[in-house]
Amino acid sequence: MLFRINNAWKSYGGNEILKGVSFQVNPSEKVGLVGRNGAGKTTVFRLITGQEAPDEGEVIKMNGLTLGLLDQHVDFGNAETVHTAALSAFKEIHDIEAEMRQLEKQMETDHSDAVLERYADLQTAFEHADGFSYAARAEAVLLGMGFPSEKWADDVRTLSGGQKNRLGMVRLLLSNSDVLLLDEPTNHLDTDAVEWLEEFLKSYDKTYVVVSHDRYFLDRTTNRVIEIDRGVAVTYKGNYSKYLEERELRREQQLREYENQQALINKTQEFIRRNLEGQKTKQAKSRRTLLARMDRIEAVTSEKSGGNFGLRQVERTGNNVLTAEDLTIGYENKVLATKLNFSLHRGDALGIIGGNGTGKTTLIKTILGNIRELDGKIHWGTKTNIGYYSQNLEGLEPRNEVVQELRRVAPMADNNTLRGFLAKFLFLGEDVFKPVSALSGGEKGRLALAKLIYSQKNVLILDEPTNHLDIPSRESLENALEEYDGTIIVVSHDRFFLDKIASQMLSFEPDGRVLDFAGNYTEFHDWKLNSTPAISAAVSKNGNAGRSQSSESSTTSTLSKNQRNELEKRIRVIETEIPALELEASKLTSTIALPKVAADYGKLAEATEKLTTIEARIQALYDEWSVAADQLR
Repeated sequence: MLFRINNAWKSYGGNEILKGVSFQVNPSEKVGLVGRNGAGKTTVFRLITGQEAPDEGEVIKMNGLTLGLLDQHVDFGNAETVHTAALSAFKEIHDIEAEMRQLEKQMETDHSDAVLERYADLQTAFEHADGFSYAARAEAVLLGMGFPSEKWADDVRTLSGGQKNRLGMVRLLLSNSDVLLLDEPTNHLDTDAVEWLEEFLKSYDKTYVVVSHDRYFLDRTTNRVIEIDRGVAVTYKGNYSKYLEERELRREQQLREYENQQALINKTQEFIRRNLEGQKTKQAKSRRTLLARMDRIEAVTSEKSGGNFGLRQVERTGNNVLTAEDLTIGYENKVLATKLNFSLHRGDALGIIGGNGTGKTTLIKTILGNIRELDGKIHWGTKTNIGYYSQNLEGLEPRNEVVQELRRVAPMADNNTLRGFLAKFLFLGEDVFKPVSALSGGEKGRLALAKLIYSQKNVLILDEPTNHLDIPSRESLENALEEYDGTIIVVSHDRFFLDKIASQMLSFEPDGRVLDFAGNYTEFHDWKLNSTPAISAAVSKNGNAGRSQSSESSTTSTLSKNQRNELEKRIRVIETEIPALELEASKLTSTIALPKVAADYGKLAEATEKLTTIEARIQALYDEWSVAADQLR
C-alpha cells in the first residue's frame, strides 16, 4: 500500500463534494481518476497531497512517501534556462556531486581514511542515483516533450504559459517520485508529445494517478479506473474502454435493484395503508418501521451509447457533398498547404488533425468561403445546408434562457420537446431556465452544439467541439452525432472522439504533407506507424494516404485542346442534369409518402420503380463527372 483514503467527507460552504470516499493505491498501479466536472477529483488530489484535510475520515500514507504533483500553473526560479530547469529535478544528485567536488579538493592535501571512505560512499550513491546518465535522461524527456536542443538555453521567463506547463511536466517526469499525480497532463501538448508521453508512462515502473478528459490517453496509460460518482468512489479494473463496459453493466444492475426496491416499497406502503387501522395493525406498524430503517437505493440512469435524441431526418444532399481539387490554402505571404485533393460523400465524417499553425482552421475558413483559396477548386454538391460550430462560441444571445436559445432554431417546437432534447446535452431540470450569460464555458459549448444539431443542417463543420466539455458531455455529443444522417467535417485533437465519429482522416503533417486516409484515427495511426519507408515514399507531398496511388499516372494524360473542351462541356451538362434529377427524385419521394399512393399498389410500384431508375441515373452521372474531372487534372 502506498496510500489509502478511508471514508473521506469534504464540503465547501455547505455543499457536500465527497460523501465517504474510500480507495487504496498500491505500488506499480496506473490509475485513472474520472468523474463529471465538479465531482471532486481535484479535491481528492488535495487530500492526497495534504493541501487540505477531510472533514471526516482519514488519509493514510506509507512512511517516507514522495508525491510529485503536476500543477496547472508552474513556477520556476529566476535566471533559469530550459535545460537547468529540467536538471533541477535531480537535486539529490547535484548535492552528491557538490560534496564530491569539495572532497576532491580536500583530498589534494588530506588522505585520511575518513575522507576516502566518505568519497567512496558518495561514488556509490551517485551511481545508484543514475548520476552518470541523468543528463541524458533529462535531454531525452525535453526532446519528447517538444523542446528541441536549440531551445534549451532559453530563459524560462520568456516561455509562454503552455510552454511552462510542458517544462513543469518534464521536471515532474524526472523527479523519481513514488507517486505522480497528473492533473490534465495532455493540456498544451501536441499530438507527437502526447504520444511520446503515452509511451513513457506505459514503460514507467512506478505509480501514477491521472485526471484527464483525454479518453484515448486514459485508454493507453491506465490499468485501473476510479470514478468519483455522487460523492463516493467506485473502482474498476482495466483501462478506460474496459471501465465503460463494466460501468454500464453495474448501472444496469443498480437500475434493476432500484426498480425492485421501489416495487417493494410501493407494495409495503399499500399494505400499511389498508391495515393500519384494521386487524393487522401490529403488522402494519412493523412494516412502517421497516420502511423507515431501509437504506434507499438511489435512482440511476443507464448511459448506454446510442440513446435516442429524437432527431428528425435531415434533407438529403447529393451523393458528392464536397470535392477539393489541387487546392492550395494559406495567405498571400504564407502558403500552408498545396495540392490538396479529397472528396466527401453523403454521410461521411471527415476528421482533421495536425499541429498548431499547420493549416487546419485555414482549410475550414477556405471551404466555408471566409477566405479565398490561393489555387485549385472547391466544389460543393447540391442541396448542401451548412452549419458551423466555432470554438469561440459566437452566436449565443447572453440575455436568453437556455430553452429560449434553443427555440431560436425551432420556433414552432413545444417546451417539452425542447427540454427533452436539452436533457440529452445534460441540461436537466431547472438548468434550462439559466440565462446564457451565467453558463460556464463547457455549458455554452454544449448549448451551441445542441442548437447546431437541432437546426437540421445537413452538413456540420465543427472546430474543436469537445474543448471545454467533460467526459459525460463528450459522450452525449458522440451519441447525437452517431444518429446524425448528414455529413460532418470536424477539426479535433480528441482521438477517442475521432475513433467514434470519423470515417475519413485528413492529417496535416509536420513535414508539410497532408495525408488523406479512409478510416478512423486509430486505423490511420496504425497505418502510419506500420508503413514501410517504401510505402511512405510513395505518398507524394500533400498527397493521399491509404488510397491507391497508381491512379496518379493514369489520370495525368495528355489531352488535346478539343478533347479538353469536350470534357469541360460534358461536365457542365452533367452539373445541370444532376440537380434536375435530384429535384425529381425528391418529388417522387414525397409522392410515395402520400397515403393515397401507399394504399394503391399499382401507383406505389410505378413510383418506386421510377425513383430507382432516377437514382441509378444520378449515380451514373456522378461517376461520369468524377472520371471526366480526373482526366482534366
